[in-house]
Amino acid sequence: MRQLIIRLFVLLAVMITAGCGFHPRGTTQIPAEMKTLIVSTGDPYGPLARTVRQQLRLNNVRIVDDTKDARATIPTLRLGAERQGRDTASVFISGTTAEYSLVMTVTAQVLLPGKGIYPISTTVYRSFFDNPNAALAKDAEQDKIVQEMRQRAAEQLVRKLLVVHAAQESQKDTLPEPEVIVPGESPEVPSSSATSLQ
Repeated sequence: MRQLIIRLFVLLAVMITAGCGFHPRGTTQIPAEMKTLIVSTGDPYGPLARTVRQQLRLNNVRIVDDTKDARATIPTLRLGAERQGRDTASVFISGTTAEYSLVMTVTAQVLLPGKGIYPISTTVYRSFFDNPNAALAKDAEQDKIVQEMRQRAAEQLVRKLLVVHAAQESQKDTLPEPEVIVPGESPEVPSSSATSLQ
């Protein structure tokens, strides 16, 4: 009887989370027009490109090869530079740096065929304790932190595809209606244009 009650609670929990639109951490509802993408980068085998591709695949985005025919119909995610920097966050009594604030900025562009180019960027911050007594451990820890920052930056870039889609939709809504000219009728000339022609 106890196992039956536990199973019912588990089943109820699964149904509630499935019904409310819950998604596992790190996944995003990608717009339908961007479910297939070309990923273009100057360093296709670099850590940033690999991390972004992995994040896109986790979100069920199909990545296709960059060809001339594909570019005409499929959106392109063009990865830019990954810039890293660090600032001093705190110091020891002796004046040496105790903690750094690591900064990673990643830029990219989304090219929608026939609709425009949308620049996107993301910045990730992390703190890093600089222990002068453990140099090897410090380097390994910093490499791990940088990889986590890259992972977070890739997640944020994928989320920004939603922002690009929203910007493209709002731009489409604000475009003026095309003027329809009936054959045989002369189009109306605005009064300001008429006075400038005199």
